[in-house]
Amino acid sequence: MASPRSQPEQYFIKNSTPHVPNSPLPVLIYRSALPPDPDPNSVCATIEPNNWLKGGVFKHYPAHHFHSVTHECYAVFKGRSRLLLGRGPLDEESENDLLVDLNVGDAIVLPAGVAHCSLESSDDYEYVGLYPKGSPHWDNNFCKAGLEETIEKEINARAVPIPPSDPVFGAGGPLVEIWKQAAACNS
Repeated sequence: MASPRSQPEQYFIKNSTPHVPNSPLPVLIYRSALPPDPDPNSVCATIEPNNWLKGGVFKHYPAHHFHSVTHECYAVFKGRSRLLLGRGPLDEESENDLLVDLNVGDAIVLPAGVAHCSLESSDDYEYVGLYPKGSPHWDNNFCKAGLEETIEKEINARAVPIPPSDPVFGAGGPLVEIWKQAAACNS
């Protein structure tokens, strides 16, 4: 399990595409953040007290998508997956592309507007999707809209507030400070 001093990995995907807003806030990956042999109940017992609430249990999801109304945390309790972040299916490969591998026990936090999809996963891959308490139900945007709609979604995503609590470490955890600093640098 991640120690209280552990800092998450940070990945910036700032540049928008014609179909994906992305975000000035970094994607955060917490390695080995969950209890040993996690399951949905232990994931929720770890993260929900930090005011990130379960939205569902999901498996391999190969559709490129982003959420414009909420941030999202994947907490992996089975298997592994390789995610592509930062672009949609209509976007050409670019410097925005980011491949990350997630394994059992890892948690990733995706800021509103960042495109993500599972490229490949083990057959047993499963994760709990968690969302900041009080945020609206997620919307799925499949990265195929025109520029005008993408700009509208970008405005929505940038207006999503920074949550008051880190999903892994709770109040005083690194997410809040990291995202506040990133927001200040981009205002």
